Amino acid sequence: MNNYAHILVAIDLSDEADSVLKKAQAIAEANHAKLTMVHVIEPLSVAYGSDIPLDLTALQDEITQQARDRITQLTNTIHLEKGNQHIVYGRPEREVHRIAEESEVDLIVVGSHGRHGLALIFGSTSTGILHAASCDVLAVRVGKKTH
Repeated sequence: MNNYAHILVAIDLSDEADSVLKKAQAIAEANHAKLTMVHVIEPLSVAYGSDIPLDLTALQDEITQQARDRITQLTNTIHLEKGNQHIVYGRPEREVHRIAEESEVDLIVVGSHGRHGLALIFGSTSTGILHAASCDVLAVRVGKKTH
């Protein structure tokens, strides 16, 4: 096993985020590595197109506050310092790679639902992170167990 010095865990706000975060923490502890967490919020104008004639500011602010609350809840269980927690806006794959490169991360940990076929090709954030990463990526299986 490689000795990792800096691990970035990219989490969504699903029920499985806790298990992904705890797996990343265990790897960080085993390697005496720094652990950084990121959650990426896609701007509503990107997710739904800029043709919507509504002011989405209040809704975006509510989504951001819910993300902050959930991140606080998650990180309190592992005592991750505020300076190592990032909530950013943009495309998840792009932002995870940006933070990984800027922070000289040598392992990215993400959750993966283990999708197959077209869902894997077109719908998986973890797949996008894997294919463009300049460091190791660990996909932690989450969701339904199939055995």
